Amino acid sequence: MKSVGRKDTAPELAVRRYLHRRGLRYRLHVGSLPGTPDIVLPRYRTAIYVHGCFWHGHDCRHGSVQARTNPEYWRSKIAANRERDARKARALAELGWSALVVWECEVANAEVLDALIGRIRRNRVRAPRAPRRPQSG
Repeated sequence: MKSVGRKDTAPELAVRRYLHRRGLRYRLHVGSLPGTPDIVLPRYRTAIYVHGCFWHGHDCRHGSVQARTNPEYWRSKIAANRERDARKARALAELGWSALVVWECEVANAEVLDALIGRIRRNRVRAPRAPRRPQSG
């Protein structure tokens, strides 16, 4: 498990390229936010986690694979990962941020990524307008 990369994985790079091509700018692995999100869009107050299907227990064919060796350990590990993910999403929500998840199996699907961009853009934070000065004339 130690050799499994946590940053700059192929699915994460694919999502980053897709967002950048669509004009969205982001920061990477912001440690000051709960869970150190993979991609952070401060302008939209949105954090994106790119999850591996097996490691986070997605209900797709990759995530439903059962480990052959030490299966009880892996069941509890994946359950703990899912619980931690939910806890960190709640912590982000308490700070006024949206947490979005992109699953490894969805990265190649342009429709899913387009929907992701739509959800991001709906979160745009509008800066408060400065009060208007009275016209002197």
